[in-house]
Amino acid sequence: MALALPRLEPLLRIARFWNLLIIAIAQYFTVAFLVDEKLIYDWHLFALSASTMMIAAGGYIINDYYDVKIDLINKPERVVVGRGVSRRYAILLHVVLSVAGIFAGLIVNWKIGAINFFSVFMLWWYSNQLKRLPFVGNFLIAFLTGGAIAIPWLLYPFAGKTNILIYATFAFIVTLVREIIKDMEDLKGDNTFGCKTLPIVWGLRKTKNAIYLLTITFVASVFIIDSLVEQLPMTYFAVFLFAPIAWLVVSLVRADTKKDFYRLSVLCKVIMLFGVFSMALI
Repeated sequence: MALALPRLEPLLRIARFWNLLIIAIAQYFTVAFLVDEKLIYDWHLFALSASTMMIAAGGYIINDYYDVKIDLINKPERVVVGRGVSRRYAILLHVVLSVAGIFAGLIVNWKIGAINFFSVFMLWWYSNQLKRLPFVGNFLIAFLTGGAIAIPWLLYPFAGKTNILIYATFAFIVTLVREIIKDMEDLKGDNTFGCKTLPIVWGLRKTKNAIYLLTITFVASVFIIDSLVEQLPMTYFAVFLFAPIAWLVVSLVRADTKKDFYRLSVLCKVIMLFGVFSMALI
């Protein structure tokens, strides 16, 4: 029996099109501003970016596939699997995108192909089990996000290493904070289905304290790097990073509803974008 093809709009939603676009922009900005702008025309970079986007899209889809019941409680209006996209088509799309992402990486470099294979497996494991454990799933997604910034260095290993490491660390910390906040947002559904995320295990107060510690660590790291390692665009950071981070902390203190945590999650994404755009000033 043939599968009915879904409409484009639910496909873009389940694959998180805008998130994929941010990934592509981040990788191109990394190479253009931290390595060499002439390399943005290199087909290897295009293939790398395409493979990363396919792996990420497959990861989003398998996550939604496993989380349908939880999402019907946490965010019923945003559920796509079983509605706009059938479960059978979702799993098929995950496999096709993941395999294509691995092969696209192999075309570029066997090391990138191996990393893509590792990422596919870990994203499946995350969706199937790890996201239901305290901190482990959060750390994994943050690590893979930072890795998406760092991986261009495998293509061009003799340039921009320090700056790439700085921005990969930035992406790691901001993503880690966002993933923990998303767990606070999804507390009700996660608790209903026996997940053991940080907000469930520690409670909201201790989880907020962990986020405060992470933000303080990040800001302190920026000043240390600026003083001892690499001069950073501190004026830009003060306006477009430190100010939003301060607002994030102040808002988190008062946050106690699902809507509050959703807004903070969106703010983290904005902070990530501002960080990516700051590459142009290095």
